[in-house]
Amino acid sequence: MCTDNTAIVSAKVRNLLGLSLRRLVQNLHPASCDIVMATGILAVAASIERMAFVALSLTYLNFALLITLLVANVVRFIWYPAAVVQDLRGFERGPGFFTIAAGIAIVGSQLVTILHKPEMARVAWVAALVLWAAFNYTIFIEITINENKPRFEDGINGGWLISVVATQAVANLSIQISGGLGDPGWVMFLALAMWLAGGMLYIWLIALIFYRFTFFRFRPESFLPPFWINMGAMAVSALTGTTLVSKAGSAAFLPGLIPFVMGLTLLYWATATWWIPMLTVLAIWQHIIRNVNRPYSLLYWSAVFPLGMYTVATWQLARVLNVPFLQWIPRGFIYVAMAGWLSTFIAMLHSEFAHGPESHRFGRYAA
Repeated sequence: MCTDNTAIVSAKVRNLLGLSLRRLVQNLHPASCDIVMATGILAVAASIERMAFVALSLTYLNFALLITLLVANVVRFIWYPAAVVQDLRGFERGPGFFTIAAGIAIVGSQLVTILHKPEMARVAWVAALVLWAAFNYTIFIEITINENKPRFEDGINGGWLISVVATQAVANLSIQISGGLGDPGWVMFLALAMWLAGGMLYIWLIALIFYRFTFFRFRPESFLPPFWINMGAMAVSALTGTTLVSKAGSAAFLPGLIPFVMGLTLLYWATATWWIPMLTVLAIWQHIIRNVNRPYSLLYWSAVFPLGMYTVATWQLARVLNVPFLQWIPRGFIYVAMAGWLSTFIAMLHSEFAHGPESHRFGRYAA
């Protein structure tokens, strides 16, 4: 009798775990790789600030996160293809798929800068480039021909700028791995073209986002974590520009373009810097003045990523321009990024134990 009861209990436990796993996979947000982006760039920031233990620990953690989320996304596509297709066609969740390409590209940068494994980084580069191209044209074409358009203020949000982040992250990794490809000229030209296209894409999208900010009602609930990508997209654009300048000698056509590239890079960095006070004040207005606080969701990682990216971009800019007076910014900002990462990670663990998989449902990039 005892054996029978044990078998029944074990079967029920297996069924519950199976149902929880299926529910978690079914509800997996396309932007789930936000955590990979945030963890990866913080590892790079720790590495340049000579925090070797932190950099290595975050790197190996990030490998585990990326593998887990890639498997989960593949399983979701196999088990729930209709849900994936619906997300790809959606204004609210579709742009989140770019986090997969961006996350892989940032892990590739970790392989180059922290582990010094360019061969593995080239594999990541190919995967990121293919996924970027697939998502770029699938999502934007589907959104263009979609007949069910949302209201403007509901459809546009900072999450759309992940497309810019993915473009620039792949471009940056292209430059980093170009040295091991024989003739690096074509890869450097591809990186330059992607960098310029990413900047143009930012101009198109940020004009819409700023229009939404200024000419539509903006409630405290409207300020979502992905709006921090307004800054992060410019920071990664600045980082890629500085990487182009630092590797200009590897392609014959680049040295003559250095003044142009450096001018745009400074513009990108200045724009990212401009956003920081505005976004900080909006966060204070939301959380302290108006006392509006959201429960944890994975989209909070989209606010952590820009902090790490701004740290790395500013450090690289100071090095390339030889302006040491800028170095105090990354030396202090990295602790802001680490505090943001740690607090979000703790909130994630607390939410997981308190609410289980349902805590990850925050189903839209804009809610």
